[in-house]
Amino acid sequence: MKAPRIVVAQMAPALGDMAENIRRHLDVLETQEGRDADLVVFPELSLTGYFVKDLAPELALPEGDPRLAPLLERSMRTDIIVGAVHRTADDQLRLSALYMSAGQVLHRHDKVYLPNYGLFEDARFLGAGHAFRAFDTRLGRVGMLVCEDAWHPSAAGLLVADGADILVSMAASPVRGLEGSRPAAAHAWEDLNRTIARMHGVHLIFANRVGFEDGTCFWGGSAVFDPWGRVVAQAPLLEPARLEAVLDPNARRRARTDTPLGRDERFEVTLAGLTRVQERRLGKEPPHAG
Repeated sequence: MKAPRIVVAQMAPALGDMAENIRRHLDVLETQEGRDADLVVFPELSLTGYFVKDLAPELALPEGDPRLAPLLERSMRTDIIVGAVHRTADDQLRLSALYMSAGQVLHRHDKVYLPNYGLFEDARFLGAGHAFRAFDTRLGRVGMLVCEDAWHPSAAGLLVADGADILVSMAASPVRGLEGSRPAAAHAWEDLNRTIARMHGVHLIFANRVGFEDGTCFWGGSAVFDPWGRVVAQAPLLEPARLEAVLDPNARRRARTDTPLGRDERFEVTLAGLTRVQERRLGKEPPHAG
């Protein structure tokens, strides 16, 4: 398999202005980096801005929305991942990642874990997704996570169990405190991403946004990690950037041979444990269960 060339577009979307954001996406795709890439990844809610709040119904994209046509046309040459608000057939609104390829939306992941604490209000305005599924692309099998999803260990585990070789983690992570000269979140995300990549033997693409929005600063620091958890490409903090990396499929094979955690995973133990925990939570576990 060809080693795919990835570009991460670390950008600042315009809040509520989808036409302008689509123009910015196309501008990235028409740069030299974008034209030569096999996949271009944009951050969470790249088509709308993050604090959509009561703008969500106006910005939501139903299936076949003509506003996506320019990006779908461009996906005939390069696969594209964007962040959007999706409107389901029964008029539910979802915070989604869209994977576009060969002129169509090949896969949509609806963010499962919607934060509703601190400055985050995702769950107030949007509904949660219900599944993590990997899917086949011309680059290999891919799984997508949106921000808070990545902080729940079962999410990446399910995607890798479903065959994902590449994980894409899109974020809109704001500055909340400092550790030394860097945002505290930058340290936390780097530790998390290293762990996910190394534990599962996958390439991990982290796409975080930048810019100020509604008084909040987003720190960027997008990065690509190899299957040993090493940073192979890193974008700067606090400024727009285009990050490039090549994903060597042989690296995944070597990492999984060196540390065959996936081979040794015992799903029957996990399923039995989850069933027992669920029964306990529902008050159905028999007394003195072993």
